[in-house]
Parts: sequence; structure tokens; C-alpha cells
Amino acid sequence: MRMLLTATLLLSAVVPTGSAAAADPIYKDPAQPIPARVADLLGRMSLDEKAGQMTQAERGAVSNADLTTFRIGSLLSGGGSAPSPNNATSWANMYDNFQQAALATPLGIPMIYGVDAVHGHNNVVGATIFPHNIGLGATRDPALVQRIGRATAEEVSGTGIDWDFAPCLCVARNDRWGRTYESFGETPENATSMTTLITGLQGTRLSDSGSVLATAKHYIGDGGTTDGDDQGNTQLSEAELRSIHLPPFREAVARGVGSVMITYSSWNGTKLHGHKYLITDVLKNELGFGGLVVSDWNAIDQIDGQPGFTAAEVRESINAGLDMVMVPTEWRSFITLLKAEVQAGRVPMARLDDANRRILTKKFELGLFEKPLTDRSYTPSVGNAAHRALAREAVRKSQVLLKNQNGVLPLSKTSSKLFVAGKSADNIGYQSGGWTISWQGGSGPVTPGTTVLQGIRSAVSSSTTVTHQRNGTGIDGSYQAAVAVIGETPYAEGTGDKPGSMGLDAEDLATLNTLRASGVPVVVVLVSGRPLDIAAQLPGWHALVAAWLPGTEGNGVADVLFGDHKPTGTLPFTWMQSASQQPINVGDGKTPLFPYGFGAQFPATQNAYALIGASYYDEQRGTQVERCTDSGCGQNVGYLTPGDYVAYADVDFGATPPTSVTTRIASGSTANGTLQYRLDSPTGPLVATVSAANTGGWQTWTSRTAAASGATGVHRLYLVATGGTGGDLANVNWFQFAR
Repeated sequence: MRMLLTATLLLSAVVPTGSAAAADPIYKDPAQPIPARVADLLGRMSLDEKAGQMTQAERGAVSNADLTTFRIGSLLSGGGSAPSPNNATSWANMYDNFQQAALATPLGIPMIYGVDAVHGHNNVVGATIFPHNIGLGATRDPALVQRIGRATAEEVSGTGIDWDFAPCLCVARNDRWGRTYESFGETPENATSMTTLITGLQGTRLSDSGSVLATAKHYIGDGGTTDGDDQGNTQLSEAELRSIHLPPFREAVARGVGSVMITYSSWNGTKLHGHKYLITDVLKNELGFGGLVVSDWNAIDQIDGQPGFTAAEVRESINAGLDMVMVPTEWRSFITLLKAEVQAGRVPMARLDDANRRILTKKFELGLFEKPLTDRSYTPSVGNAAHRALAREAVRKSQVLLKNQNGVLPLSKTSSKLFVAGKSADNIGYQSGGWTISWQGGSGPVTPGTTVLQGIRSAVSSSTTVTHQRNGTGIDGSYQAAVAVIGETPYAEGTGDKPGSMGLDAEDLATLNTLRASGVPVVVVLVSGRPLDIAAQLPGWHALVAAWLPGTEGNGVADVLFGDHKPTGTLPFTWMQSASQQPINVGDGKTPLFPYGFGAQFPATQNAYALIGASYYDEQRGTQVERCTDSGCGQNVGYLTPGDYVAYADVDFGATPPTSVTTRIASGSTANGTLQYRLDSPTGPLVATVSAANTGGWQTWTSRTAAASGATGVHRLYLVATGGTGGDLANVNWFQFAR
């Protein structure tokens, strides 16, 4: 919805002063059917106006006078192209200023403004940045994605913008491709199911408050290029193209998507921007797409493979079915060439009329003729608490648990000490990825949000010490766990292609080596836009969580690490054993490291009759962990004094109670206290009592077995230090019940 301009402004361009309302042309009458309004307006348009409507220029390459003089129909912001200061109000002011210039043309046709709001309104500082599509694909939650579409539409509307170049419905088949993170997954079913984003963006009707025009991109096959080469060649039979890459676009058309953007890529050597069969015959005629087809950035210049677009490229692309051409800076040349091609009869006027009919229809459907200016009621929605809460929900639902050795996850909120390392732990820019404020993304606090480190710190108890050092310096065996937040640094298309190694960088590897040397369990949170080559390092990690590119709400990662929400995400891509397997996709017979659709869960219970490591507790009071000194011992719970305890969640004793428990302890104490096993609280029913008597030293280990009874079913199990005459009683390494 747009705010209403005064009647004087709207009418002055076409109706003489003092004219009665009855003299208004049909296209000015909102009571008339849209097809009639379009036909009326189209009949009044000159070649200059028709060519102008088919032109989309970059905001930085036009003036208000240009917009009015050349009848330019659309503007866009490229990645990182923003007003100053970059905030929602500045965007709204900029939009309204340009719109006033468009309305000053003789026919008063409003412009339409497009942006790549591909994971939230990501060009705007302060906007909510949602996970990139790869993370949303891992949620397997189309309803959530529709809600994200609505939230994005509200934030986009609040800045005046009415056209979103999203969603990307590419089916990425080679993880080397730098746009893999823009894909919902490697199967057509993934992308097809997530076309709900279109419904969220466009709403029930485009004229409804807070609705924006959606774009299905990039048509067609851009995820299937040979070697994952961006803007490359998709070498497939038509049957394969139709079975893999067409289904999401078919569903998008069925959902009423307003626009389709063409891919830079080629199909079997022919650039899509000049492919009449795929654009006109398949998309428009066979699929019945009635919206507007838009080019990508300067993409018609690639049709002949030579720099500088030509009359032939203009002719070929328009005749192939393009309705609006994105010519960011060379828009004057485009208008001149297009008009010349029409005047020479090489581009039929009927083709221009069809293109303008499609463009004008969407402008009328959006209500731009009645309410062309920013609806400022949505401006406060940019980055609001409700949208950030939705983004946090999306983050936690996108986390994929890939490994969890010895139940190290979820981490305990009452740990005495946790260590956090890695270059992405405290970096909003890194965790948000490309297409965040700037095209390629950036580093540091590029926009307000919560880093993963901040999320961890807000999740733990007030008594927990969280130490952060990017490279792991200073860690020792006294920490319960080390969380390493590592992975890729931001990139967008082109620079993001990975033709060579797909492994971790030298900094990540060095950080991991430092953490591992401490003997502390290492939990890896992998921030990346695709699966990475990690098979060689994986055995040294106790846990691995694929966090993808979560955006501004890093506390959603902590929600899963600490068990406030269980991991539910599953892989939208097959995870390679090594980069040499690329491309690797479900059903191709290659053995992956993790299969498509994999996602581990936190176990509902712990088996009381399996060995339970003492340091993997869920709750504690007064204790610390330290590294054992004997070989293979790992960590132990140390410094247990009378009144201290550790607790273990959801320990399942089954229907038959245990008869004994074996506890591995070490003690150099002269105080002869005990260790008691109790159910559900530190003072709950007693299950067993173990002597904490001196073993000959604090790292001199022995296993003591004591009788046990009275425990059946699932309980929180407490190990409580009691008795003694003060001071430390014992260290505990592990325990195991038997029956």
C-alpha cells in the first residue's frame, strides 16, 4: 500500500485545471478493471514511454530529471547501493523523491523499485537478516518460510520498495558454485516446497498493505552449470532440465509470482537471455506465466560474448521475451537502441505492447497509481523485535547436528567455564554472509544483531565464565568444552566459486589444533554457505553443528547448543567425503560423509547402563572440570567438596532397578566422605553410596563398585558429595550402573 498523493499532483499532468472528474481517463479510475486501465494507458503511450517503461536503471546512475525526461519505468539498488545515512527512513525518503519525479511525466506513470532482499531486507542497516536459503532449506518448514516472506515484505514496504528480487529457486547441483547458499537444496522438491516465500512476499493480493512483488530467479538451470561455474553452461538434455530445474518455476507460476528473472547462464551453449524457446514458448506459453520477465544485471551484454551491448543483443533479448531490461548504467544507450530497432521493424511494436502490458498490470495490481508513496506505518517494522524473534526461530530450526560424541551436547548452562574461539564467533558480518549490507558481505558489526558469542553468553548462568579468544590462546584443561565457530568468510556470486580446495582455511585449522591440544571436548559450529571438505578433521571433534549462514540472530545457535531447543534441521545437500566427489547428489551412487536428509538428534534419554562421562553433566554446583593426566582419561569432574553436586538429565534405568554402580575416582584427601547417587534433586531418593576415601593421589585412579537399588524409569540423576571434614573429597571420571 502507498500513501495517497494529493489529487492535484496526480491529475495536473494530464487534466487541465478546472476539468471535471468525469474527464479523467479510464486508467486513472480505480473503479475500472485493471485490464481496461492497462489498455487505456497503453493506447496513450508513445514509443518513448514504452521504451522507458522497459528500462531499469541503477539509482546511482540517474537523476530525478533523468527519470522524468526518459520516462524510466524502474529503478533498482545493486548490492550495497544505499542512501546516506543507510537507514529505513533514508530509504523511504529516497524512494518518495524518485517517485515524485516519475509522477511528473506527462502520463504520471509511477516507477517500480527493485532490491535483492534475499534474506531479509539485507541492504538496509538495522533490518532483520534471516538465514540464507540453504539454512531455510534445512528447516524443511514451508510455513516458516512463508512467515519470513511476510516479515521481509513488511520491512521492504517500510522503505518504500515494492519489488523484491527473491526467491532464488535454483537447484544447486555442485557445491563449488558460489551461489549454493542461495539455493534451498539440491533437489527440485526442496526449492518447490519453499515457494511459499512468494506467498509471504505477495500476500493474498498485491494491493494489500505490506505486499511486494516477488521474483522467481534465475530461470533456468543456473544451479546446474558444469563444474559449478557461475554464469556458466548447463549441459543437460531438455528432459533433465525439465525434471531437475523447471519444477520450482512451475510451482512459482502456479502461486502467481509477479516476475521472473532470467539467469546469466547458458543452456547447452546458448545464453538464456536470448533463448526464445525457454522464455516465451515454455515460461510464458506452456507454464502460462502472465507476469513480467526481467533481465539480470547487464546480462543482455553477454549474449554475443563481447563487452558492450549491441543493437543485436537488444533485439534478440526483447524478441526472446524479456519485458524489462536491467541496464544499470547504460540505460540511455539501451533506450536509443530499442527505439531504433522498433522503428526499423526488427522488434515488433506488438512485442513492446506485450511487455508494457505486463509491466503496467503489476503496477496497477500493486496499487501504485492510487498510493505511490511509502506507507510509513511499516517503517518501524524494519528490524523490530517480532521479526528478530522470527529470525531466531529460523536459526534454531536450521541447525543441523552432524556429530555428538559422548553426548557433549547440549552444553550445560551451569558449567563453571566454557571457552569460545574461532573467527566467526563474534562477527555479525561473517555469520550473515554475502548480500548483507554490501554485495559481497563484510566483517564485523556491519549491522545490529547478536553474534554467536553473545548468544552463548546470554544463555549461561551468571556463575559461568565464558572465555573468548579468536585463535584459542589461553585454553587449558579446566574448561568443560570449547566451542569453535569457524568456516567461510562472506562472498557472493563469482568470487564465491570454489574450483580448487573446499576445506577449512589455515586460521581455522590452527585454532582447532590449539583447542584439541588442551584435551577439552571440541564443539565445532560451522558457518558456511555450503558443505565443506572436513572429513580429515572430523575425528578430532566431539560435536559438529552445521549453522550455515544464520544472519543477525546468533542466539538461535545458542538455543540449540544449550538444549533450549532440540536440533531438528536436516541436510538439504549431500555432504561430500572430499572435494574430489563434486558434484555429489542424492541417488548418484557416491558414498557421502553425511547423506542428504541427515540430521542427528539429542537422545531422549541416557542409558544408565552405559558408561557416562562425569564431565558431560547438565547441571552442577561448586565443581570444576580438569584434564586427567593418565592416558585416555579425558576430563574429570574435580574439586568435589561436601555439598557440591553434578547432575545428568534423563538417565533411563528401565523397568528393572540396578544392583550396582561402578565409579572411577581419584582422591588425595584425608577426609573420608562419600559420593551419593540421588534421584531428581540433591536430596532426592538415595540410589547408591560410594566411598570417596583416598586413592593415593588426585590423579591416581581406581574404580569402586557399590550396591545400588530403587531406581526405575527416567530421572535426573544427581551425584552429591557428602560428609568429610571439609575440603575436597574426590575427582570423578565416569560411572556406570549394572543389574
